Amino acid sequence: MFIATLMTNPANPSLDAATVENLRNAWGGGEAQWLATGEAAEFSLGQMPSNLDEVWESLQAEKIDLVVLPAEGRRKKMLLADMDSTMIQQECIDELAAEAGVGERVADITAKAMNGELDFEGAIDERVGLLKDLPESIIDHVLKTRIEYMPGGLALVQTMKANGGYSALVSGGFTAFTAKVASELGFDENRANTLEVADEKLTGKVVRPILGREAKLEALDEITAKLGITREDVIAVGDGMNDLLMLQNAGAGVALHGKPALQAQCNVRINHCDLTALLYVQGYAKNEFAA
Repeated sequence: MFIATLMTNPANPSLDAATVENLRNAWGGGEAQWLATGEAAEFSLGQMPSNLDEVWESLQAEKIDLVVLPAEGRRKKMLLADMDSTMIQQECIDELAAEAGVGERVADITAKAMNGELDFEGAIDERVGLLKDLPESIIDHVLKTRIEYMPGGLALVQTMKANGGYSALVSGGFTAFTAKVASELGFDENRANTLEVADEKLTGKVVRPILGREAKLEALDEITAKLGITREDVIAVGDGMNDLLMLQNAGAGVALHGKPALQAQCNVRINHCDLTALLYVQGYAKNEFAA
């Protein structure tokens, strides 16, 4: 048994009953259930549709996200999330670089690294090297003036927490940012890279070892082992190629506004809905969201 979930941007809900019913009829699905009027609906299916990719593409043109997942075990026990461009709307290193006057150069390297065009470790060394001699205090300044949370993130973390779930923020970014984001949103733990500091200035180096693609998979296995759960009990979310391994190995791996190279390798792709999509695909109705 499978569940098909259709969703639109909560800020501009545009999912109409005709669209849901037409697809349900075409696929021979069960009765449609509305998780949020005009925003999200679901119905059951006896088998995975053979034309899923084609239908997904057609709905994307209407700004509708479509996800089909197994019905069994759809409510997960753990959230594993990337931070930059996932739980927050920015890339922290790009914002630091903008303060240093090298924003355009660093942003270009970031974009290529997140699309898998550059080695992640080499790319992070190159970018952090350009931040040498920035005052450590710039981190707090960036957090206060440049960082915005991704819509739906607080509801996602708090709703899963209210239902007994565990949440971990695992980032290729920096602990100076993940600590704040994790605390604000209610994550149980956070892992990231550490910027080396000396005499209250950034040295332009990253403390080893660097947390990248493989480290995110290691985090998935280490945390699930600690909790006594399995990979299947996890819903993971990210946007770049350094998230690929954790997305491919979690029970449900979500590419949220993902880079093209990542989307090409992920079955669950969310481009229009916000982070509440991760609640809808687990079967949570909007009236079940934690305040």
